[in-house]
Amino acid sequence: MRTVGNKKNLNKSTGAAGEEFAAQYLLNRGDEILARNWRVREGELDLVSLDRNGLIHMIEVKTRSSSAFGHPLEAIDSAKAHRIQRLALAWLATNGALGCDYQIDTVAVLISSDGSHTIELRANIL
Repeated sequence: MRTVGNKKNLNKSTGAAGEEFAAQYLLNRGDEILARNWRVREGELDLVSLDRNGLIHMIEVKTRSSSAFGHPLEAIDSAKAHRIQRLALAWLATNGALGCDYQIDTVAVLISSDGSHTIELRANIL
């Protein structure tokens, strides 16, 4: 059972590192981070950012330590994308931003064993 707990902790820390890399990527391109790990009963938005043009980005981050089980973005199926859409609308309503322009993006982070990483952004997935 310890192995399961250790694996879960490793997955959590890998995911947290991926979200941090994604946030840094967004900051480097000039975005402002509006929210991290915004959670409601229906789920969680990993990152919410505002770009230089005033567009709000709802971002799902998928992180892997290898592509042995497929590319990270393959984990986002249509059901997951539609759940993110509902969460995006909930975030907008909660933050008084209904009617604002937004889009849903995904960021794939692959972290190598040496700590290096790659980032791939797919914009406007819906």
